[in-house]
Amino acid sequence: MPDPAAPLLLYVEDEPLIQNLVVIDLEEAGFNLVVADNGEQALQLLAAHGAELRGLITDVNLGAGPDGWEVARAARQSIGGLPVVYVSAASDHDWTSQGVPGSTMIAKPFAGSQLVVAISSLLVVSDQPS
Repeated sequence: MPDPAAPLLLYVEDEPLIQNLVVIDLEEAGFNLVVADNGEQALQLLAAHGAELRGLITDVNLGAGPDGWEVARAARQSIGGLPVVYVSAASDHDWTSQGVPGSTMIAKPFAGSQLVVAISSLLVVSDQPS
């Protein structure tokens, strides 16, 4: 049973096997999730759940439509300071030019615990008073 007080994350991944494994890791770590299979769906979920979202984890290469860079920029436009973790097998070299400020990049392959630590660390920082 999800904890209504747990942080809600938007998780975007187009590869079903990776998506399923990461969802299990994140839920076991105590996060609530809304999950998108592509960039377009991610933007729709962002519009529907933006007020409740506490973080974004997105693959960079999402097939046709918006990529993870675009999803994160849209998320930051509507939710300033939203913690963002990018995941990519091939785009980590673009992170410094494409990624939103204060984000984190994790290269595939990765352990689920790496994502949990990365998003948790960003959430702690975002919860600090400015």
